[in-house]
Amino acid sequence: MEISGKILQFLPLQEGKGKNGTWKKQEFVIETGGDYPKKVCISVWGDKIDMSRFKPGDMVDASIGLESREYNGRWYTEVRAWRLTSGKSVAAGADAAPEPFADAPSNDDLPF
Repeated sequence: MEISGKILQFLPLQEGKGKNGTWKKQEFVIETGGDYPKKVCISVWGDKIDMSRFKPGDMVDASIGLESREYNGRWYTEVRAWRLTSGKSVAAGADAAPEPFADAPSNDDLPF
């Protein structure tokens, strides 16, 4: 999946040790464009992406994967980036995505 937007902020770098060795995770928040902009928190694990080349205000295009896991009866979803490139603009990212129901026929006979 792809998502584009402007970097709003970087969250503190998280590091730790697990059963498979040392790990680190960097999270950042982007805001998408379009008529209804959304804020999305994205995480990057390990050294896969050099985040030092980005700063708040930069436009980015992120290739992402979604993963959910259950813990104590609750579900938690994470958005993980596996590729991050400099983007052109928020509007360009929004225009690339199809609008929902764009091909749906118009029906003016609805009872409400």
